[in-house]
Amino acid sequence: MRQEDCGPQTEDTAPQLICDAEGQPQYAVIPYDAFLRLKHRDQDLLDRALAERALGEEALPWPMAKRLLGGEAPLKVWREHRGLTQKQLAAAVGARPAYISQLETGHKRPSLDLALALAKALGVTLDDLVSELPD
Repeated sequence: MRQEDCGPQTEDTAPQLICDAEGQPQYAVIPYDAFLRLKHRDQDLLDRALAERALGEEALPWPMAKRLLGGEAPLKVWREHRGLTQKQLAAAVGARPAYISQLETGHKRPSLDLALALAKALGVTLDDLVSELPD
């Protein structure tokens, strides 16, 4: 490989290009401060992408989070947060309102299919509806 100027340079990075025998660039050497700027820009882009992905997740209002942390049934909290009655949620998942009530009070446990349907109807993940795992 030979070291020569084999391409255009910009003033902000002033790269030194190292070319192969055919004159094709193989490496670019840039000033250290330009390297640091690029490195920080890459980290900023990654941070921004992670933040944008996190913003896609629903933020819980404090009163709702407080209810969940206090041990209230997640199904009931999410249903009320979505502004649905037990009857409306039951109709959305093909269940009886009384069964929804029993699920909310912990007297019954839903089947996996029903739990998935409830999560879909409420626009949440299955994890959002699980308050604790059985022993």
